[in-house]
Amino acid sequence: MTGLLRNSALSVLTIAILSGCAVSDSNSNTQSLAQVNQAVVNPALATPPQVDELLTLNQIMADPDWMGLFAKGAYWSDDSQSVYFARQAHASPIKDYYNQGVDQAIASPLSLNQLHLADQQDGVIDREKTRKAYIYQGNLFVKELASEKISQLTRQNTNVDGVRFLDGGDLAFWQGDQIFRIHQDSGMLEQIANIEMAAKPKGVQEPESYIAKQQQRLIQYVALQQDKAKKKQAYKEDLNKVDPSMASNTWYLGDKEVVSDLSLSPDGRYVLLSLIDKEYSWRSEHDIMPNYLGKDGYVDAVPARARVAEDNPPGERLVLLDLDNHIKKDITIEGLIGFDEDVLAKVKSENAKAKGESYKSEKAPRKIQLMQDWGWSQSAIQWQGSGHNLVIMLEALDNKDRWIASLDMEHGSLKTEHRLHDNAWVNYTFNQFGWVTGTDSLYYLSEETGYSHLYLKKKGKQAEPLTQGKFVVSSVTLGPKAQFIYYKANKAHPGIDNVYRVNIVTGKDEQLTQWDGQLDYELSPDGNSLLLNASRRTEPAELFLKVIGGDRKQLTHYTSEAFKNYPWQAPEVVAVPSTHGADDIYARVYLPQGYDKTRAEKYPAVIFNHGAGYLQNAHYGFSGYFREFMFHNLLTQQGYVVMDMDYRGSKGYGRDWRTAVYRNMGHPEVEDLKDGVSWMAANTNVDTAKVGTYGGSYGGFLTFMALFTEPELFQAGAALRPVTDWAHYNAPYTSNILNTPDVDAIAYERSSPIEHAQGLEKPLLIMSGVLDDNVFFQDSVRLVQRLIELEKPMFETAIYPVEPHGFKQPSSWLDEYRRIYKLFEQELK
Repeated sequence: MTGLLRNSALSVLTIAILSGCAVSDSNSNTQSLAQVNQAVVNPALATPPQVDELLTLNQIMADPDWMGLFAKGAYWSDDSQSVYFARQAHASPIKDYYNQGVDQAIASPLSLNQLHLADQQDGVIDREKTRKAYIYQGNLFVKELASEKISQLTRQNTNVDGVRFLDGGDLAFWQGDQIFRIHQDSGMLEQIANIEMAAKPKGVQEPESYIAKQQQRLIQYVALQQDKAKKKQAYKEDLNKVDPSMASNTWYLGDKEVVSDLSLSPDGRYVLLSLIDKEYSWRSEHDIMPNYLGKDGYVDAVPARARVAEDNPPGERLVLLDLDNHIKKDITIEGLIGFDEDVLAKVKSENAKAKGESYKSEKAPRKIQLMQDWGWSQSAIQWQGSGHNLVIMLEALDNKDRWIASLDMEHGSLKTEHRLHDNAWVNYTFNQFGWVTGTDSLYYLSEETGYSHLYLKKKGKQAEPLTQGKFVVSSVTLGPKAQFIYYKANKAHPGIDNVYRVNIVTGKDEQLTQWDGQLDYELSPDGNSLLLNASRRTEPAELFLKVIGGDRKQLTHYTSEAFKNYPWQAPEVVAVPSTHGADDIYARVYLPQGYDKTRAEKYPAVIFNHGAGYLQNAHYGFSGYFREFMFHNLLTQQGYVVMDMDYRGSKGYGRDWRTAVYRNMGHPEVEDLKDGVSWMAANTNVDTAKVGTYGGSYGGFLTFMALFTEPELFQAGAALRPVTDWAHYNAPYTSNILNTPDVDAIAYERSSPIEHAQGLEKPLLIMSGVLDDNVFFQDSVRLVQRLIELEKPMFETAIYPVEPHGFKQPSSWLDEYRRIYKLFEQELK
């Protein structure tokens, strides 16, 4: 269902379009609007396009299962002889799981009663590499790798949260704040840490008040009971000290914090805790969004996250517990270089000056927290082998620093091993690090040169780069013998990925794959093969096996014949010269069918703005925007040139490209869009007076900024699920780029479309899901009211009552893109 708020003549279809008459265009392949919107019997799973037919919106916006039921979440078996993955049948809410041998052509489905026996993707291996421990459905299992015998160790309703093997072979696991040890020789379950986030009980107290003292002095019975209680308490304390059968003493850490993360040392002696203020919440009472279609017929108040303007994370505090000696140490952060720097002094001074005030810089400890890599699952706490050496990756909440620090166990202090400082913000990806097995060397990723590269730091020595150049390194894997470090990089072209490995001792670098698109990889447990999830421009991702030093073969063939056989246009990836910087802007370009660069009548064009801001779309792989890929093919059949730009702020091009939008979102990107329009005019015979733009999320924000700040650039724009005011977006993303509104109001006013709405002159379509918990529907509501008050008649709004940020219903996708297509047909032709 869609609600439409009409606010201009833009929404009125001509009688010719309503009756299905052809839209005027010189391209003989164009269809009428009615033909493009062709009805089908079952819009949920449309009839696939035929090779000799033009595309329709019903086909490309239908449930995408017709394209193929692809393998998801693929990973290796423990013996490196097969792979596991999931697929999801059409209209099914449940995933099905499969196993496929490396020499098999077809995967075998797993029954429900086999899932707990299947090799699990996550788990830990003991030092001898004979056993694997893993968690399945909250319970703990151990597998003997040689015999493949599996033992279930827990069967509880309380989930096990983590597990590790200890030095002697015992197994430790934790549930909540409680840590347990299973002794392999006896099978005994021992609780080695009972952590209570509460004040320590006072125990038996001596009388303090006059009345209490008088009671014991005068009443013999009361005094006797007090004496007995003291003796019982002393007996229990003595018993706990000497009786080996007793569990460890409870740790009382106060009632003002909660455990955010914990890590147990390999010998089971130390526990490192990260604590956070228990009063902190990801939302407050008023952070809700209304669901107007609640199942009971009422408006449901759905909890929503806090806005950056109100979110105030307190940071985290580190505590070390010595379980052997029952000693707690609070970790100090003075060893972090720059721990008290006023890194925002310049920004604060500029904002103060704008208000007619002055700012005096002062040093003070900064808030910190454990660093998490958004693109890779990894602990920020890394223990070295069987020793007590520990390194921790921390970040400042002001987003300007990332530290790798070692912990002095005796003194509870940190020492900086590496500091990565960025005047804009430290990237939330490319933060992998760890110990090289069997050595005292660390490997880590860093963007310090302007590109993410791999470094090796030996104890007491300067770090050495293992990779260098104008390319991006990611997805780092330490080989099973710690001889090589494997990684993914876009060395040949920013839009082409391949897998490489570097010899840790010699530094020799070796390319392992020869691919011409995009890929992700997983190294087999034996280190001999790579599992690739790889795609090309018109080929969705399939699974491939690449034997290192050998051949590559395709394991899965799940792309439908209908999709494979259709003559999709592969977009050309071009480098658009920039008028605002030294680096070119990479873009995908789709040309109209029957394109003639000498045609007298110039072509209309559309620029698509990808979402996320920090995302790469102008690459040689299959686009994550698969609906838009098909829509752009449809547009070329209707005579349009289409361009997708990786404007500044996009991923894949290094630090400076990413941080070009710092404190200035929406302005460098629009400059790049201007260069894109100029390039199309010069190279693809485009009429600059017939160019439109559209995009979702960040792409919707950019559509606003283009129409509001450069009103002559585009003749129409469609903004989907768009950000209108960055003060209403979330803190983790926005505070990186714009700091926080209380610190940097200038950046928010400069970067928020609602502050520039008076510039709108061309037709604008705004489309939002009411249940969007990422970019709130309120964003669009506020902008609509602003445009009404500005007396701007050239916009319309479509709402989607049941949709979150990423639409789910095919009917919503279809309605949305019908409106976009209608807008472009009406305004650009």
